[in-house]
Amino acid sequence: MFNSIARLPTDKILGGVLLNQKLSPASLENPADRRKLQQLLRTFFEVHQGWHVQYNIVSRETLLAAKAQPDQYRDLVVRVAGYSAFFTALSPEAQDDIINRTEHQL
Repeated sequence: MFNSIARLPTDKILGGVLLNQKLSPASLENPADRRKLQQLLRTFFEVHQGWHVQYNIVSRETLLAAKAQPDQYRDLVVRVAGYSAFFTALSPEAQDDIINRTEHQL
């Protein structure tokens, strides 16, 4: 995905390119996987001249539980599109959009 994003003519796109990604918390449980993410980001920004990336590191199950039982997840903050918000304060449509984002693994 980063290779594809890097092909965009970001110098001609006003304000750059926003990239949202969702990672499973399980994909960052061990130090080797965290180093993989660090190297991936370094490559994206240094080699491909990436513009922006923001992450939600939360499982689909947690998001579904928060939608079903919002009182128990009032402090759950997510990246939406250039800003952060309390998940339970978002509209059902925005919640579904975040839930349905592809969950990447390293």
